[in-house]
Amino acid sequence: MNDEEIRRVLGLLSQDDTLRAFASLVLGEAADGVPPRTFAKLAGAGLAACDESGKWRATPERFRELLRARAQPPERLSAEERVLRTFLVDGRLTTTAMRRDKRLVVLRYIAAVFEPGVRYAEKDVNVALRAFHDDYAALRRYLVDEGLLSRRDNVYWRSGGPVDV
Repeated sequence: MNDEEIRRVLGLLSQDDTLRAFASLVLGEAADGVPPRTFAKLAGAGLAACDESGKWRATPERFRELLRARAQPPERLSAEERVLRTFLVDGRLTTTAMRRDKRLVVLRYIAAVFEPGVRYAEKDVNVALRAFHDDYAALRRYLVDEGLLSRRDNVYWRSGGPVDV
C-alpha cells in the first residue's frame, strides 16, 4: 500500500462523474446513464466490484484498508520508558515520592548526565540536578545512596548506572 493508491482513490472521488457513480452504488440507487468505464475506474481503485450477474456494488471497506495501511503501529515502550514518561514531563521530574524500583529507573536516567571519570564540584552537581527537580538535594542524596554517584570532600563522580558506548 503506498501513497499512489491513496492519491488514486482521492483523485477519483474528486471528480464529479466518479463521485456520483460511487454515491449511487453506496445508496443502492440505479446508476442509469453512468458509462461502464466509470465503474471500471472505481473498480480499478478498489471502490467498486461487479458480481457474477453483472451488477455493480460499492466496496467502502476499501477506505478501512487504506487507513489501516497508513496507520502507524502502536509505539512499543519498554518498562523503563513507561516509567520515565510517567515521572518526567518536559524533562522535569514530577515527584520524588515513588517506589524504589521506579525511582531507580529515574535515577539511572538522571545519572546519565554525569560523565564517567569526571569529577564534579557540589555546586555543579546541584545545577545539573536542579534541571530535573527543585529538590536537588534529595536527588543528590538518592543518587549517592543508590551508588550512582560517589562523594568525597564535596567532590562527586559517577560510580554506577549504565554507560553508553
